[in-house]
Amino acid sequence: MTALLGGIVALVLGLIGIIVWWGDFLEILRGSVPLILLLGGALATYLGFEELKDKRAADTFEDTSSDLKQEVETLKEEIKELKKDEKPEEAQENKSE
Repeated sequence: MTALLGGIVALVLGLIGIIVWWGDFLEILRGSVPLILLLGGALATYLGFEELKDKRAADTFEDTSSDLKQEVETLKEEIKELKKDEKPEEAQENKSE
């Protein structure tokens, strides 16, 4: 989140710098400052958005993983019940096959 806010501030400062120093933009030192701020801000903004997307993806993954864990536990219980219901004679027949 900090990267996102810092990126937006750097983008605005870079844009203002290009407008204010337009005449001096041809000079390497002054012209490079807003360009660096602009590109750095864009990168920081991009990374901030990616961080937000990763957090959202992690939240949805945790939700689905907890659902899957519950489903696995339910299936384990069903298997235990089926094993209990199976007759010993059938179990011996299944082993011999």
